[in-house]
Amino acid sequence: MKMKSPRDFWAGLMFSAFGLFFLAAGRNYRMGTATNMGPAYFPTVLGGLMAVLGGIMFLQSFVVRGEKVPAMHFRPLFFIILSLLLFGYLLKPIGLVFALAFLLVASAFAGHESKLKEVLILSVGLILFSVLVFVKGLRLPFPLWPKFLG
Repeated sequence: MKMKSPRDFWAGLMFSAFGLFFLAAGRNYRMGTATNMGPAYFPTVLGGLMAVLGGIMFLQSFVVRGEKVPAMHFRPLFFIILSLLLFGYLLKPIGLVFALAFLLVASAFAGHESKLKEVLILSVGLILFSVLVFVKGLRLPFPLWPKFLG
């Protein structure tokens, strides 16, 4: 059989690999039932669905003609990973508000169409939303500000 869609081939392989990984990882935990879910329930069900969908995409890549895999751009990947690492590292020392600001500004460098004014407006809105939902609504114990600001 000849591969007709490299994009579907690699996507199907990736989905299947992740799905099988989660299926294997969930074996060490209690499964439970649909009404009383154990810790293995969600990863097992999600992993199984991912593996099945990946298998369908993989097999479809030999039947349906599709696009080639586009070139990999490492700049967006670098800035997204950097912004997530910065957020995780800075959350406790400088608080949720400033850590989210760093996350959003650093991740804006991943794109080529970002404008500073738009990023700042989006940052204010997302910070307000995050504080209202996670700190006020769900009462998660995130520090809002650095300790020296009180």
